[in-house]
Amino acid sequence: MREPREVWNVGCRLGEGPVWVERDQALWFTDIKKRQIHRFEPQTGARRSWDSPEQVGFVLPASDGRFIAGLQSGLHRFDPEDGSFEMLVEVEPERPSNRLNDGVVGPDGTLWFGTMDDSEREKSGAFYRYREGRLSPTGLTGIAITNGPAISPDGRTLYWVDTRERTIHACAIREDGSLGASRLFARIEEGEGYPDGPTADRDGCVWVSLYAGWETRRYAPDGELMERVRLPVANITKVAFGGPDLRTAFATTASHLLSDEQVRAQPSAGALFSFEAPAPGLPSPLIAM
Repeated sequence: MREPREVWNVGCRLGEGPVWVERDQALWFTDIKKRQIHRFEPQTGARRSWDSPEQVGFVLPASDGRFIAGLQSGLHRFDPEDGSFEMLVEVEPERPSNRLNDGVVGPDGTLWFGTMDDSEREKSGAFYRYREGRLSPTGLTGIAITNGPAISPDGRTLYWVDTRERTIHACAIREDGSLGASRLFARIEEGEGYPDGPTADRDGCVWVSLYAGWETRRYAPDGELMERVRLPVANITKVAFGGPDLRTAFATTASHLLSDEQVRAQPSAGALFSFEAPAPGLPSPLIAM
């Protein structure tokens, strides 16, 4: 059993979107509900936070030295030097009750991300791709809570999560960036929690964190469950790999939807945790601007 340790009791209401940024050797993540972006530097222990004007699902590094943040209204350029946000493209302006939730950068610099109903009820969510200023639908629609996607090391497979249905799916990424037909990759049994953010490691295995499930899981490329890592809190949202050798797994967590009694019983809910990974992760590519 791998032993997770708490590295920052940041008190996220809904921690999400961890990503290791190699250019500054730091982990970046968000708190969607508190509208904050966080940065943690494990080597020095340095911590910094920024306020966001809207709910923010992810913040990912871009090739221009800044970041793209997934705010409720769309994609924004984020500059940590002055904390400014600049709208790049609106996403689903016709659906004001939707927000952006999770995202990943593919090996070619394409940003892939999903939207969802902020009330977590309506099946109004969808997945999109963004590259060099162009926003394109993927055809994956009708999802209440999207999570991911994650991309395989070779850039040929996309994994996406339908949280409410407890399913993880896989589909091929074609040469032109379009997606092939989806197939069921894994299913979380009722009572074991809900699949949240997925992440691929260097071996091509897929890590899926469980909301209300107390653990994160590692699946082989064929969907076989290989390993479970249990945490001391119920709501684990996503894992990212960092550190000099990308062998440290960082897990974001949440207190969102916990009762007052549950919060008292889980004082670390919303903290950032880490544990040693069995295989290194992959460096995050930069979004092609």
